[in-house]
Amino acid sequence: MNEMKMTGFSSEPSSEAPLISVQDLHVRFSTPKGQVHAVRGVSFDLGRERLGIVGESGSGKSQTGRALLRLTAGNGRIDAGRMEFDGLDLMKASEKQMRSIRGSRISMIMQDPKYSLNPVLTVGAQIAESCRRHEDVSKAEARKRALGMLETVRIREPEKVYKLYPHQVSGGMGQRIMIAMMLITNPQVMIADEPTSALDVTVQMQVLALLDDMVRQRGMGLVLISHDLQLVSSFCDRVLVMYGGRIMETLDAKHLDQAKHPYTKGLLNCLPRLDGSHDDLPVLKRDPAWLTEGADGGGAS
Repeated sequence: MNEMKMTGFSSEPSSEAPLISVQDLHVRFSTPKGQVHAVRGVSFDLGRERLGIVGESGSGKSQTGRALLRLTAGNGRIDAGRMEFDGLDLMKASEKQMRSIRGSRISMIMQDPKYSLNPVLTVGAQIAESCRRHEDVSKAEARKRALGMLETVRIREPEKVYKLYPHQVSGGMGQRIMIAMMLITNPQVMIADEPTSALDVTVQMQVLALLDDMVRQRGMGLVLISHDLQLVSSFCDRVLVMYGGRIMETLDAKHLDQAKHPYTKGLLNCLPRLDGSHDDLPVLKRDPAWLTEGADGGGAS
């Protein structure tokens, strides 16, 4: 399927009770042009594993991740038959409960650190603030832990980087700083929304290796949202393939090339190949029935 294969990543999902359980999730937005149904009946469980959610732009993958933290925009509405985290009903949780969960027990890495980091605060101050906001620690202790976390995410000269502002660091370093900020509270679940999309291949591999270490060493559950089938097939344990707000197929990542749904097959067929077997890059032909068929149609769990 793909010529680029990553090595060294763990690949054994846990058989424990799921950290997150979602059933029949819907996300709708009210717009001047009418209602937009962004997520349509999505269901899945997340254990202590690396779960990939893939699909083209507008497929609903990012809105699915945001819904878990109830971070949907003000004109949106979330409905679900069940959306539980570690036994807590997220649909019924108060805003105070959600504030205690966000960033502490469930963290989310946004797509581009340039738009997620505060430009007027040093990166060290922002990491320390994340620690103090969720734990009762002194400024000195928060600074010590922030420096330790910068070392954990493999940033050299943490004392120097601690004092820098976001515009003074590279894209790869900015992404590591975001990961440090999200990990300093030892979350049980990490949602990573296109965490490597703005990075070159070498830095991309380093960031993924770091996330893999966090999953293995800390026993976290990781949701990796991406449009990159090659990356997800190499890194994740399981993959949800989304189109039009629905899950088309659920697969073991290592068996992604055995996909049964025509949408997944179409995406795989559109990948450029180094062997030059494509004269022209194929165009995916979409079937309107995909928007109305049942979730996980034609897939293998």
